[in-house]
Amino acid sequence: MRTRRLVAVLFLVVFPAAALAQERALTCDPERIDRESYRLATDAQALNVTRPRYRWWDAFTIGKHIDDLADLNETTVEFAERAARLDDANLMAHGILARHYVVLGADARYADEAWRRVLDAGGAIVWTATLYDVDARGYFLMAFDRYGLRIYRFGQLAGPTPTNFGIPEFPGPEAVALWRAWGGCLDPAVAPVAVVPWADVREIKAGNWVLWFKLTRPIEVTSDRGKRRTLREIKVCLHGQTGDIEMYPSWDGARFTGWRGIGIGPADYQERVRRTLVKHVDPEGRIALPKHSRGAGW
Repeated sequence: MRTRRLVAVLFLVVFPAAALAQERALTCDPERIDRESYRLATDAQALNVTRPRYRWWDAFTIGKHIDDLADLNETTVEFAERAARLDDANLMAHGILARHYVVLGADARYADEAWRRVLDAGGAIVWTATLYDVDARGYFLMAFDRYGLRIYRFGQLAGPTPTNFGIPEFPGPEAVALWRAWGGCLDPAVAPVAVVPWADVREIKAGNWVLWFKLTRPIEVTSDRGKRRTLREIKVCLHGQTGDIEMYPSWDGARFTGWRGIGIGPADYQERVRRTLVKHVDPEGRIALPKHSRGAGW
């Protein structure tokens, strides 16, 4: 009896995952995902992102956009966590959590576990993005997997969308391919506009508002509006965080005249993204990471 008990203890120590519960293989197949879990990772995400939060008079309320984005991000995580609890095999739930745990600066252990599971399953971590050197009014999707990064035009997955001052608006749940892609399930029939293997990325630099991926060979990228650029570095804002406003008093000699606000970029977010990224795709440390410091400019 004592021998049998000792064997059981050793099994728990050496094979903890098998002793508790084997991880289910992640899937993008809607036929193999619990219906409510699938809805929480797609339709519910679409409705959360597109829910009106901002009215024109809110422009006079300092910091309102920061609170609105925080609400969007926290609700995104809440829906994705519920989706993962309902069906642990839902790749989109884990793909959203992998991205948004980094966005929110959650415990890195949770983010790393989500990244590992998605990448091991052959999935990708996907951000919507602005590539400023291509089209500052266009959106793209950037997908990161074990082999490299892929760039898609927003319209390839969202379809035709209305614009607001030339900037595309996010569609609702009817844009199925977009919201599946947002969770890491990209349609293999949609060809990316550019593919960059990690071997062609020599440096990732973090700024206040953007990341720069410096390449060993140029790529060509075209936006939905037809703007085409050849890039030797990808200057990208990965959507998810905005800056903050720091308030300083203004003085005229000894007389207080009011307050002035200075916008500060989400530099810590940029650093979290690149550190998490290289941890999972460049364990050898080949990609250079120049020192990051907050300051003015990009």
